[in-house]
Amino acid sequence: MIKLITPRLRQIRIVSLAAAGLLLTSVAVATPSNAQEAAPPAAAPASTIPGVDEIRSSPNLRQIANVPKQAPFDTTAALNSDMAFQGKYAFAGNYNGFVIYDISRPSAPKITSQVNCPGSQNDISVYDNLLFVSTDSSRSDDSCASVAQPASVKESWEGMKIFDISDKANPRYIKSVETACGSHTHTLVPGKDRKNVYLYVSSYSPRAEFPDCQPPHDSISIVKVPVKKPTQSAVISTPNLFPDGGFPGSETGSATAGCHDITAYPSKDLAAGACMGDGILLDIKNREAPRVITQVRDTVNFAFWHSATFNNAGTKVVFTDELGGGGAATCNETVGPNRGADAIYDIAGRGNSRTLAFRSYYKIPRTNADTENCVAHNGSLIPVLGRDIMVQAWYQGGISVWDFTDSRNPKEIAYWERGPLSATEAVTGGSWSSYYYNGHIYSNDIQKGLDVLELNDWRTWTANLTRFRELNAQTQPSYLSW
Repeated sequence: MIKLITPRLRQIRIVSLAAAGLLLTSVAVATPSNAQEAAPPAAAPASTIPGVDEIRSSPNLRQIANVPKQAPFDTTAALNSDMAFQGKYAFAGNYNGFVIYDISRPSAPKITSQVNCPGSQNDISVYDNLLFVSTDSSRSDDSCASVAQPASVKESWEGMKIFDISDKANPRYIKSVETACGSHTHTLVPGKDRKNVYLYVSSYSPRAEFPDCQPPHDSISIVKVPVKKPTQSAVISTPNLFPDGGFPGSETGSATAGCHDITAYPSKDLAAGACMGDGILLDIKNREAPRVITQVRDTVNFAFWHSATFNNAGTKVVFTDELGGGGAATCNETVGPNRGADAIYDIAGRGNSRTLAFRSYYKIPRTNADTENCVAHNGSLIPVLGRDIMVQAWYQGGISVWDFTDSRNPKEIAYWERGPLSATEAVTGGSWSSYYYNGHIYSNDIQKGLDVLELNDWRTWTANLTRFRELNAQTQPSYLSW
């Protein structure tokens, strides 16, 4: 469950203080006729590409800590992946398992425990004393001692793993649930009765020779988890999201054969699905039977619909295009600003008549080296009152903070990046996930480990008024606004 830790009366006081603070801020910066003009200039693109491991950033975003990968996760092949948060802890996935960090001092995070449990991608989420991990590589069995085994073997296993994290120093593996085509990602959706949580499991790439991943695969798997009895977790349905078929594919775009990722906005009974060749908006009022409201495609510039983020009002969706699958150099003049980018859609209409209306693209305004994998990837909304601002990972393109309050004119307000891992060869690396949590930005860098950054900008200071008990970025929380 995601909730503010402050009681209602304190929320009211915070809003009052925020209003007073904004009034003082406006007085402080309003010497020119327009406060916006008085702000520091937006982050300017570097004129040259940084050298290997060279760090560059805008003045308002700085690194305050780094924890390198530790054995057995310290090899190039052990890729860091997604993140989740709870209290004073950050949970970071890795292709070989996951790491729990104590972030009670963001400037000095410490490793609390590591769990060795191979199975890419090890996408991760948390809920109370439970931790959920996605396995999207065919394994010999469901144990943490499994080895790779072809998906053509009926006995092979892929799916969800559940851990008890009541003792953060000693997580316990308690349950597995096999799902069709495995679990590339999953989205945690709290049940309205608070007794159950649901995992919307996204997977793709069916093949006729895979017994547990047969085409057509136009569905997701829904795992129901009884919170008090998690060992009874099971798949309860596999809803078909594309009964009429998804995008058939083209020379520039992937065919839809499942979903890559879904972001839920539980308080608004909405979800947005990034499904390879299609973007969809879902009604999730009935958690066990999500229903597609509308479907959209971009056959010109989007190659692979990867992920989604709502604005706080639930009136916009930012979809990402993972052109090149995350392994290609797409942040360059050859690819241009509209491919491998974000696409901003406004949600128009009401109820079952809602549609997704395209407004603009956003891509980082810096050229990367040809050895750097760079494309739009995982990010989260920063809880700024009255504006739509998010932080986002771009692999070796680094971290971008950008404002999409005006859907037609998004703009970057801060950035931080490392130079390439190599000047001579392509090495997969960079920020996989970059999320804002309780005052700081946390990035799980594929090769460099955990980075912690501090953002100091008058446009985002109100984010400090919001605190979450838990944060799974794909289970989007709401926060106070004007």
